[in-house]
Amino acid sequence: MTHKKLLLACAASILALSTAARAADPDLLVFDWAGWEIDGVLTDYAAKHGQKPTYSFFGDDDEAFQKVSSGFAADVAHPCVASLPRYREAGLIEPWDISRIPEFANLAPQLLDSELIQDGEGVWFIPTDYAYTATAYNTTEVPATDVATLNVFTDPKYAGRTSLPDSSDDVWSLAFLATGVTDWDNVTDEQFTAAADWLREAHKNVRAYWSDPSEMSQLMATGEVLVAWSWNDGVALLSAEGFPIGFERSPAEGAATWFCGFVNMANQPGSEDKAYDFINSLLAHGSAQALLDELGYAHSNTEAMKTISEDALKAAFVDPVTTTLLAQTPVSAEFRERMINEFELIKSGF
Repeated sequence: MTHKKLLLACAASILALSTAARAADPDLLVFDWAGWEIDGVLTDYAAKHGQKPTYSFFGDDDEAFQKVSSGFAADVAHPCVASLPRYREAGLIEPWDISRIPEFANLAPQLLDSELIQDGEGVWFIPTDYAYTATAYNTTEVPATDVATLNVFTDPKYAGRTSLPDSSDDVWSLAFLATGVTDWDNVTDEQFTAAADWLREAHKNVRAYWSDPSEMSQLMATGEVLVAWSWNDGVALLSAEGFPIGFERSPAEGAATWFCGFVNMANQPGSEDKAYDFINSLLAHGSAQALLDELGYAHSNTEAMKTISEDALKAAFVDPVTTTLLAQTPVSAEFRERMINEFELIKSGF
């Protein structure tokens, strides 16, 4: 599927996909982000088993966790790493046996550098994909000088013309960066309050909170929104369509980076062997190009990434960037709950 087809497909079906399951192999249920049923990353799995896994989709990390913690039974799930502590603390997952994952040795070391990801008990999370969150803007109507700072989101000039993600991780990465915090591992009460105050100011300019890249792309394509805090994939979609879009990843305060991956659900109902076949198919070298082409994300396998051209990485806005980066690393369940609750208040106007 091309980026253009992906945009049209997401726009038509994202809501349905977030709740529906795609039936295929009954022995493996993959709980994943809408749009992730990609043929190119399932090549080895389908070749071995004659069909793809069964998929059930979610729209964001909070929805996913709420569902599995309420009893939804999946074999593997695909959270972003900031949500990992919740899964561990709730006893929902078990370690992976990396002796059964040959490409584990080629995963980018920085994506494994946390005791929450791997510790004495084992490896709890297999990173698979990463990218950036930064400022998307209409280059025809927004001067580059305006997006040289994240305070563009609080600039009265753009009242009613901005969009932010309906995601606590993403909006807080923006708010912390804007208020001088580049590492959210040890945020003080004063820093949290300052970021919340800034976010309340930014909220005044928001026309809509977007929930998926196609929604953000449509808001910008119609001209309703001129500036958005965006993942790179939505920007790549607009760029491929010839829309005058810029993606400022090096403002004065910095940008955000995130990565996601798979957890091995405890007491899974399906086949453990097929769970490993699935993750090995996803980590295969040939999956990197498919992941970039279909969703615009970079692959965690450093050897696989060597097969991707520099031009292709630049077109997807996942080429390396020299700037301050706030990494959306794992946070405690308590801190995540605090971010979620405060964000809900801010969206409600409080």
